[in-house]
Amino acid sequence: MRRLALAAFAALIALPSLAETPLVQLQTGDASRDWMAVGKLVIAEREFCTGAMVAPDLVLTAAHCLFDKDTGARFADDKIQFLDGWRNGRANAYRGARASVVYPGYTYGEADQALRVSRDLALIALDQPILLSQIPPFSMAPAPEKNAAVSVVSYGQDRAEAPSLQQTCHVIDRQQDLLVLDCDVDFGSSGAPVFVPGPQGPAIVSVISAKAESEGQKVALASAIADPLPVLQAELARIAPLRGGVRMLSGGGALNGVGGAKFVKVGQGAAAPGP
Repeated sequence: MRRLALAAFAALIALPSLAETPLVQLQTGDASRDWMAVGKLVIAEREFCTGAMVAPDLVLTAAHCLFDKDTGARFADDKIQFLDGWRNGRANAYRGARASVVYPGYTYGEADQALRVSRDLALIALDQPILLSQIPPFSMAPAPEKNAAVSVVSYGQDRAEAPSLQQTCHVIDRQQDLLVLDCDVDFGSSGAPVFVPGPQGPAIVSVISAKAESEGQKVALASAIADPLPVLQAELARIAPLRGGVRMLSGGGALNGVGGAKFVKVGQGAAAPGP
């Protein structure tokens, strides 16, 4: 457990409440249609997080999902399994990992929580691409501004057998690549994609890193992905050439060439490693 020093979040105490929608489990194929490329990441057959396809053979998630919370050691790639669209005991596709990278400079257990969250991103190269036409990878978009509405699709504690959608929650603060959201997340939600509407469907703007609390107000902390993603791609290409590409929307340019959420007390509390 670690005491946090996130004075920048003190303003959360006075933030007005914005109307958000409740979590809805996506129990059917029709309900899941726009979110087919979200899946459950099973780590070492005992932990799970959420991940999302950003190319036919690339899955985006949170970096801390790839570390053993008891030892702090990095899991081997052969311990990672991606269950695309996992719902009620079945997946659209089952894949292993042939390589994975975390954002350069990310340190599991980093004492500076703001720094750790802002770098809490990982990219996984699947052992085989998922080429089903009904499962198109998500596009990327720049991080939204404060008060913008977003959506989150995640797995979580007590809802691990089907993804859940929160259609509307909000960015209630933004500190460069770290977003503070009023979205409903839980253990298992780490790595969950945060979306805004795009011209061809939902586009990912950030990834859930942690569940937090500020003076009794529940919030989620998320890592923006527009700037870090090319860095992750380059790092992955260095160790394992990429087969796909990632689409960037709204001025970001083309990116070519290529368990749950932790609990955090903001300001005066403690954090426990996820997932």
